[in-house]
Amino acid sequence: MARIIGGLTTSHIPAIGNAIARGLQDDPYWKPFFDAYPPIRAWLAEHRPDVAINIYNDHGLGFFLDKMPTFAVGAAHEYRNEDEGWGIPELGAFPGDAALSWHIIESLVDQEFDITSCQELAVDHGFTVPMQLFWPGAPDNPDMPRAVPISANTVQHPIPKLSRALAFGRALRRAILSWPEDIKVVVLGTGGLSHQLDGERAGFINTEFDQWCMEKIVDDPEALARIGRMELVEKAGSQGTELLMWLMMRGALGDRVRRLHQNYHVPVSNTGAGTMLLECVG
Repeated sequence: MARIIGGLTTSHIPAIGNAIARGLQDDPYWKPFFDAYPPIRAWLAEHRPDVAINIYNDHGLGFFLDKMPTFAVGAAHEYRNEDEGWGIPELGAFPGDAALSWHIIESLVDQEFDITSCQELAVDHGFTVPMQLFWPGAPDNPDMPRAVPISANTVQHPIPKLSRALAFGRALRRAILSWPEDIKVVVLGTGGLSHQLDGERAGFINTEFDQWCMEKIVDDPEALARIGRMELVEKAGSQGTELLMWLMMRGALGDRVRRLHQNYHVPVSNTGAGTMLLECVG
């Protein structure tokens, strides 16, 4: 039976992809951010997950505002990124796990989640940047796990409620645990934390709220799930809605987790960047 061994969180802003491509990890601006990742990479090297469920939001590459699914699951044998206009180099193909993807889709539909299934899916920086941060050199890292991308709508309102995001994660957990093969799975919740890139509050960051979220997500995710959608925009900024992907990840981990590592750094490209490693207990 499949086992979920832990969850990871990270920002996925495109500037990180450019910093990786230019080798700026030790630059004074970037070093406090990149220094958060070696402990997580060491944990991944020790546990060697077979599959990474990467929960991210598409920024206009795979979907656009005229057609924005609430929840979409990739069901391809591989995933490629394309030029988004940020200057990030295009990468090679990321290996998928189509059989597991279809199992997850079937299970989620059985649990009354309406899913957009994608037999082809171009993945943007929301997917590729976290993979590069956790598996340097991805997709060419020899420890690169197979990927199942799950895209959530954080862009086109109405977005999912945080309570729905947490429920999705719990349904995803049931789907993964019912997979009969003996594999180890890690779940990525990407994006955020607070940031707003446009409008009158451009540059808005709420450090106090971010740190509260990083505390509550460990032992009291229900407290986050009670936040309303407009309240989330008010407290986290218009792009801080990406917190819902953290809730999707957290729901997949089960009731008890152990926080092994975390880092919070601000500002990185006008974003409150939170990084966490949560290990499943029991």
